[in-house]
Amino acid sequence: MQSTPTGTTTGSSSSAPRNSALPPRLSWTLIIGLALFICWWQPGRDVEGVNPQGWRLLAVFLPCILALMLQPLPGGAAVLLAVIASVLTGALPLEKALGGYVNSSVWMVLAAFFLARALINTGLARRIALGFVKLLGHTSLGLAYAVVASEVVMAAMIPTIAARLGGVLLPIIRSLAELYNSRPGETAGLLGRYLTLALYQGSVVACALFLTGQASNPMAAQQAAIHTDGAVILDYGRWFYYACVPALTALVIVPYIVFRLEKPGIVHTPKAAEFAREELAKMGPPQRNERLATIILAGSCLLLALGGAEQATVVLLGAVALLVLTNVLSWNDITGEHGAWDVFIWYGGLLQLGTQLKETGLIDLFAKTAAGSFHGWSWLPLFIATLLIYFYAHYAFASITAHILTLYPAFVAVLITTGAPAPLVVCVFAFFANFSAGLTHYGTTPGPILFSTGYVSLGTWWRVGFLVSLVNVAIWLTVGMAWWKLVGLW
Repeated sequence: MQSTPTGTTTGSSSSAPRNSALPPRLSWTLIIGLALFICWWQPGRDVEGVNPQGWRLLAVFLPCILALMLQPLPGGAAVLLAVIASVLTGALPLEKALGGYVNSSVWMVLAAFFLARALINTGLARRIALGFVKLLGHTSLGLAYAVVASEVVMAAMIPTIAARLGGVLLPIIRSLAELYNSRPGETAGLLGRYLTLALYQGSVVACALFLTGQASNPMAAQQAAIHTDGAVILDYGRWFYYACVPALTALVIVPYIVFRLEKPGIVHTPKAAEFAREELAKMGPPQRNERLATIILAGSCLLLALGGAEQATVVLLGAVALLVLTNVLSWNDITGEHGAWDVFIWYGGLLQLGTQLKETGLIDLFAKTAAGSFHGWSWLPLFIATLLIYFYAHYAFASITAHILTLYPAFVAVLITTGAPAPLVVCVFAFFANFSAGLTHYGTTPGPILFSTGYVSLGTWWRVGFLVSLVNVAIWLTVGMAWWKLVGLW
């Protein structure tokens, strides 16, 4: 979940470094205690509009979300246990409990992880990053734009932010920093601190730009369809279309804002461009597998942009088949991509649990009850106030996916019930969950990875994260709202 698995192959939070300060025994006490409390508290079986089995499912679903937040065990394992519990408690029949694993978006995410492996294995991802450094890397600000541009290009296809940052870009920015003797400690401020912060803050915005920006975006898209009864379909092309103007504006402004907040001691970096040229020379011209990967992935991106939601899964699975048939990917690459299968387990399970919970009527009951508290409010101030609460609530989350699953359905349902335009609400809340991860060093999986390098102190990370969040929110609520008005979301 985004937060999503660590390492160079994945982006799921399920295997992410454990960020909870609570010992496992206490975490389990809270999780089991929550389940028992819901079973005891449920107001009976006769609540109008609520399926009686809904309370049992709630007693499985909410403890599962708490487990994803406290992380007493990997997220994939927590979700699998919740799926099993939903069957054993009678909340769902077996066929429905396992129904998420036949959902097309789950297979789309799985296929995208395999494509990411091809990008990394063939060296194409590294070549892209070095190419941007060669082109833009003559100044420290240019370097930041180079690594952020690399992140944006890779986010168009690689759904794991941890793989993009940890597997490709972090080794490059560390090498660039060390070219100028900027290392963790006293010399961090020469270059390394700035590049680390600029990369992270740019990356979480890139996550909001594409449906494939991070692993739980397709889950938000599924929720959007559910809460609008299929009226809003956030396929690859529509997601990019709605997000592109505010996201690209933020991607231009944010590296400069970070530069002003944490100006590096070294401003001119001619060695960086030379380093990129030397590394590209070492790589040599693209070999067969890299050329094939480039053709297949470029074709896939084009088809994704032109096709609909269902076609996206077919396109990506077809691309994986071509990569296997041409031996760009081996079957061992497929079976050994543990992060992809981990995401498959937690994504399919969570998607189905959340969908079934909506069908019980509990979410609608919550929305109607909460909406009564805002009687008399016009939709716009309520929308902004709720959005800010939703955004800054990410201080309590180490996972974008847990954030979306916990708050997205409830907040979206309340706003739609009070009269806010449904297309605007479902899109904006999906986008905002992504760059809210920039608030802290644990907001998404690569946060702990980058923070552990030692270039940025905790206080600096949080200060910059908060100040950049103000800029991001301002951009998306001005440029974004104007764009969404123009394209008819409200």
